[in-house]
Amino acid sequence: MNYYSLNKKAPNTTFKNAVIKGLAPDKGLYFPESIRPLDKAFFDNIDNLSHSEIAFEAIKQFVSPEIPETVLKTIVEDTLSFEFPVVKLNENISTLELFHGPTMAFKDVGARFMARCLGYFNKDNANEVTVLVATSGDTGGAVANGFLGVKGVNVVILYPSGKVSDIQEKQLTTLGQNITALEVNGTFDDCQAMVKTAFLDQELTSNMQLTSANSINVARWLPQLFYFMFAYKQLHNQYDDIVFSVPSGNFGNICAGIMAQQLGLPITHFIASNNENNVVTRYLQSQLYEPKPSIQTISNAMDVGAPSNFIRIQEIYKNKFETLKSNISSYSFSDEDTKSAILEIYNNYNYVADPHGAVGYLGCKAHLKENPKVHCVFLETAHPTKFLDVVEDVIKEEQSLPEQIQSVMGRDKVATLISTYEDLKGFLLK
Repeated sequence: MNYYSLNKKAPNTTFKNAVIKGLAPDKGLYFPESIRPLDKAFFDNIDNLSHSEIAFEAIKQFVSPEIPETVLKTIVEDTLSFEFPVVKLNENISTLELFHGPTMAFKDVGARFMARCLGYFNKDNANEVTVLVATSGDTGGAVANGFLGVKGVNVVILYPSGKVSDIQEKQLTTLGQNITALEVNGTFDDCQAMVKTAFLDQELTSNMQLTSANSINVARWLPQLFYFMFAYKQLHNQYDDIVFSVPSGNFGNICAGIMAQQLGLPITHFIASNNENNVVTRYLQSQLYEPKPSIQTISNAMDVGAPSNFIRIQEIYKNKFETLKSNISSYSFSDEDTKSAILEIYNNYNYVADPHGAVGYLGCKAHLKENPKVHCVFLETAHPTKFLDVVEDVIKEEQSLPEQIQSVMGRDKVATLISTYEDLKGFLLK
């Protein structure tokens, strides 16, 4: 499989080069040259397949022939070393729990898959690769854990000061080894802009091999399609019309779900559930796409004012607005809405949701008002204890910390404070 730049001004390249480069030379995101739907028999027989078998069949066209099938099977099995349960709240709403991995966030899947792909590509390479990543919360911890100790790979994580939860910060600043954290005096959009600028800085790229582990990287983005298939496997015998509500920030997760649909997954609709950073909600109302500076909210991983992956969604739908709008709905919710949803879910279903999952739940409720016969699945993208201050304040009940969280709480934070791109460049060159 080859990949092309969505800016259409760079040469097409291989999966390996797309992973290692992260971003095309013309600043564009990479996109696969073709999407070959899987046989209908694959979905008809999905009940008889393991998670690893499902994931292998779904991803192999995108990585072949550069990763041999035997290696790919091992990568997939190592990536999917935890469960993806669906929990039913009522006859119309379920949640897909994506927080059972090592950092208790959905991004564990993409980070682990990418780390293993890059480790394979770099196994015989004497030169080190520097993975540069911006995080609004969970990406940093997932990438840090996924790449920890990977030979020949250094990881530099940029995160906005004071805009991630205490646990999220611990997960990305306490591991040491080949992981370095840079605390940025700014927003996530500032972090993301610095990363993109670094990839285009010839002085940097001539001195080091840079790649990204944000969802702009195809190896981080594509494997997220796996768990949409896992949820379908668990629900398709009970419900005919399944809709996914995805808490959406940089739009990589929902875009991966749409890729699963392009592969033939029988899903009828997607909901992009936004917090007050609602550029896509406004776009679907007005057809005007106007990125704005991000606003800080309690669902911080979604605090993105210029979602990078939305251009991939537009590409899937051939930039036809009406086609896109017919397959995606979007709703925006305030922090107060989100807190009310956390309390409602707890009181009505004895289930503790994190702020991002609560936004997804609200998206389900909004969609069901006009589509009462569908079954809506919201993605619970992070464990609620990663947002203890919000969750405990809302439900008025103390939460016990899972082992994955306890393991980082006693460690000392190690981070370097930076304010400008020149600070980042100087750090990398040094």
